[in-house]
Order: sequence, then C-alpha cells, then structure tokens
Amino acid sequence: MTGSPFIRISNVTRRFGDVVAVDDLSLDIDKGELFCLLGASGCGKTTLLRMLAGFESVDSGSIEIDGIDMSRVPPATRPVNIMFQNYALFPHMTVDSNIAYGLKRAGLPRAEIESRVTELLRLVRLSGMGGRKPHQLSGGQRQRVALARALARRPKLLLLDEPLAALDKKLREDTQFELVDIQERLETTFIVVTHDQEEAMTLASRIGVMDAGKLVQVDSPRTLYDRPKNSFIADFLGTVSFLEGKVKSAKGGMLQIDGPIPVTAVDPGGFAAGDDVRMAIRPEKISLSRESGGGVNEVKVMVEDMAFTGVASNYRVAGPGGVLLKLTQPNMRRGEPALEWEETGYAAFDPADVVLLRD
Repeated sequence: MTGSPFIRISNVTRRFGDVVAVDDLSLDIDKGELFCLLGASGCGKTTLLRMLAGFESVDSGSIEIDGIDMSRVPPATRPVNIMFQNYALFPHMTVDSNIAYGLKRAGLPRAEIESRVTELLRLVRLSGMGGRKPHQLSGGQRQRVALARALARRPKLLLLDEPLAALDKKLREDTQFELVDIQERLETTFIVVTHDQEEAMTLASRIGVMDAGKLVQVDSPRTLYDRPKNSFIADFLGTVSFLEGKVKSAKGGMLQIDGPIPVTAVDPGGFAAGDDVRMAIRPEKISLSRESGGGVNEVKVMVEDMAFTGVASNYRVAGPGGVLLKLTQPNMRRGEPALEWEETGYAAFDPADVVLLRD
C-alpha cells in the first residue's frame, strides 16, 4: 500500500453483554481493493461489516473512511452501501425500479436516473430485462440486480455480506469471476464477508481471516494457503495433513525431524535441535505411487479411504504409527491403475512443501 489507507480501522472493539464480538481489531484497506473477511459463523466478521456501514456502534477505537472519522456520521450519509445475503429486492417492483429506488429518493432528475439504470444494466449484463419482476429472474440474475442497485449511487465503499451464498455451486463459481470483473472496471472498494474459503481466494486480492473477534492473519490468498501463520489458518483454509516431530539437526539450510514419519524440511529459520515442531502438508503436494522411488520424504502407506471426484481422486492413507495423510491425485494417467482401498503404495513429498508451525 502507498500513502494513507482508504479505510483505517484502529483498535475497534464491539461487545454484546459479556460477548466480545470484535476484539481490539486494527486493519487498513487500500482504495480500489477487493478485500475479503473470512471466518466461521460467530467470528465477528458481519459485526465488523455492520460497524463500517454504521448499523452497529463502536464501543472503543475508531473507523475512518477516506480520511473521515465515521463515529458521528449516520448510516444514510456514509459513502457506503451494503448488499445483503438475501438481496432484499422489492418483489412488486420491476428491475428498473429496484435499481432506481435509491436514485429517486435522492431526488435525481429523471433523465439522469434513466441513464444511470441503463448503464448499470449493461454493466451487470441484464440489458433488456429492466421490465421484469424479481420472480421472473433466475437466482444469478437477482444477485446481479441487487449488485446494480447497491452500486447505483456510486458508493466509495461497497460491503457485500455473503453475496453468493444463495447460488448453486456452478453458478456461484461463474458469478465470482463476474463480480471480480465488475469491481475491476469500477475501481470501487469492495469488502466481502464470506465463510467460503474457495470463494474468498477466488475473489480477493487480500484476505483477513477472523476467529473469536480477532484478525488471525491478513495476506494474499497464495500466502495464506502456502505459508499459513499457525495451525488454525492451515486447517481452516483448505485440507491439510499435520505431522508432529522434534528437530534432530539443522544444517545446510535443511532440518532433519524425528517422529512417526522422519521428515526432511527446508529450514525457514528460527528452529534448533531439540525443538518440538508441527508440520503441515497440503494434499496436492503429496504424490502416491505403487512402487518406491527411493526419494526423500517417502513413506510406505496403505489406502484407508478414497473418493473419485472426476478431475482428481482424494485419498486418506495410513503410514507408520497410524499417522494419516490426506492427498489428492489428478486423474491424468491412463496407464498405471490407481491404488484402491487397502492396497499398499508409497507417499512422498518435497522438503520445500513442508510448512513448519510452532502452534
């Protein structure tokens, strides 16, 4: 980020009785950024969104938007709009009227309203559908009408609360790319709240993972996935296998780690012989074969479970001492038959793909 952040959240706390929904949270967001707040239900992400919108008060700390302290700015006059999970469209109004509603209340001239509605329908690819009612639209079309209405008054900040949750899986995946495209064209700052890890990683340039009212880690999707800060992030963001061990030696940029499965890992620094360590390995980083390749970090395993998903097969395999590894194998080869239940093979992973954690 360069210069002053567009949004500055400083040491914000919000309590509901004895429950601390948001706990001394600080966060900067740049202008034009598409930022995701990710977390399980009850983590505080929606409360934070509502504080930005002005629907919840701040018990302590401050929120600034575009350099202005929002503490005394009522919701109706903030440069913010919000798109709700259920879209909240007026069922008796046409698409045109739904989009124009806020513009009419603001007293804009009729010609300007019509021009703006036409522009927004083109933006969300619903040209020619302005005369329809919400019940005449598909779920994806209703979602885009709600987005157009939320953008109608050109807010500086758009807040989206689980915006794609009501869509089926395939439509949700398609709409994610449309949403990113619209945000990039408008250069409006978006903050999206979601509990869906894949959705957050598809949409956002940065993700803030929340737990118990706190931000645990804020990073790019790739950094969060490949280099999680702790076990919570590793486990929450996708599938992972955990191994426990103790550092046997640290030399030449590599760690030798003793445990049920002896592991060689790239040394990230900060570890010494005798340290207890937890290791995380993503499923796509582990290979599985019938024959031993004799390489580093290879272990003999037996298939306990497997599931064919089309593009890949997901395995759970047992190694020495009952250690379980979760791995994913792309269904690319037609030659060697895939391992099946209770068959024995060899799992292996690269030292560079071992993520070392202290907690």
